[in-house]
Amino acid sequence: MKAFLAAVAAMVVITVAAPFALQQIGSSAADSGTSSAVRLD
Repeated sequence: MKAFLAAVAAMVVITVAAPFALQQIGSSAADSGTSSAVRLD
């Protein structure tokens, strides 16, 4: 039971911290969906 609760706690921490960490390194859906190779014709 302790292992399950530890896993749930780790999952919550990762879920909450991931968006902030990804924003700090400059990774976002807008950044990955745009580039200089996109043709707008």
